[in-house]
Amino acid sequence: MLDTTVATTDEMGALGARIAAVLRAGDLVVLTGPLGAGKTTLTRGLGAALGARGQVSSPTFVLARTHPTTTGPDLVHVDAYRLSDPVELDDLDLDWDASIVVVEWGRGFVDGISDDVLDVEIVRATGADGVDDAEGDPDDVPDEPRRVIVTATGSRWADVSI
Repeated sequence: MLDTTVATTDEMGALGARIAAVLRAGDLVVLTGPLGAGKTTLTRGLGAALGARGQVSSPTFVLARTHPTTTGPDLVHVDAYRLSDPVELDDLDLDWDASIVVVEWGRGFVDGISDDVLDVEIVRATGADGVDDAEGDPDDVPDEPRRVIVTATGSRWADVSI
């Protein structure tokens, strides 16, 4: 569906806004990438475009946060990183049908929840090939190019382009 390079945090936020333009209640977005890749930055751009109330922050300290929006459905931001299995995700009792749900680290945890998934993979160099964010805030990384691959599965996305 989309394979692009994003060079700055501003561009990552703009990509989030671009994705937000096609989202509606019941949509499931799965974000994959290493710490500091830009998952939360993309979600902030998405939230800003939807008019989400409250700061869309790194979900490090909260498993799931619901942000009411000015455009319609709530934005639910989920961190699956600290979950041990998909049952724990189900235990969060999220409103999958009436919300736009964005799950960071969600691969393998959202299987079976929906046949329609927008999968966003963010690839960036680490260690000797790029920035190593082992110290400090994983969201506080300098601008550097990232490859973003957006793959849509399911009939919901058949006629949608990003």
